[in-house]
Amino acid sequence: MALVAGVPFLELLLRQLRAQGVTEVVLGTGYKAEQIESYFGDGARVELSIRYSREAEPLGTGGALKLAEPLLGDPVLVINGDSYVEFDLAEGCDLLRSKDADLVMVLQTVPEVNRYGSVTIDGSKRIIEFVEKGGRTGEGLINAGVYLLRKKVLGQFPSGKAVSLEREVFTELLAGRVYGMPSNGTFIDIGVPTDLERAQTLLAPWAQGEG
Repeated sequence: MALVAGVPFLELLLRQLRAQGVTEVVLGTGYKAEQIESYFGDGARVELSIRYSREAEPLGTGGALKLAEPLLGDPVLVINGDSYVEFDLAEGCDLLRSKDADLVMVLQTVPEVNRYGSVTIDGSKRIIEFVEKGGRTGEGLINAGVYLLRKKVLGQFPSGKAVSLEREVFTELLAGRVYGMPSNGTFIDIGVPTDLERAQTLLAPWAQGEG
């Protein structure tokens, strides 16, 4: 709910989904869930149908997905609530189908991967390696926090337990069909105060409906 150019950051993410043809969204909520649910309600203000899956305790991205499993379709598009990245949903769906993939991950090219950790793909866009934060420096591809995931993958997650997608799930999936979709568009992670400040200018056109 952090404001970016006067608009809650989450609203910008939901507008982006609506512009790509998404009509139904499940928001995984926890901290200050009432504030989020009160503001967005059933989703009419952003022309979406919104339902909620509220965590009683932090479950990580994987645990939150498992909790919300009964509400999810197949495949499910997963996005982080604290980062904005330009991506083409139709392209991602095409890649998921053409490769019969279990997971398609949006990847962002950044000048310095050290803060995020990096991802390596081969010539077919198959992901072959995840490198933890601090394990590599310089320009490269990072996990941008947007995933197209086959719902069957959620069957591997334990219920009622915190699960990290990045540390506990993605590495396990590398033996299967996991692909990356590189992007060079706008990307910003507002989890760092300096980037939240930078977002005020960078994302202003989207906040004002001009992006």
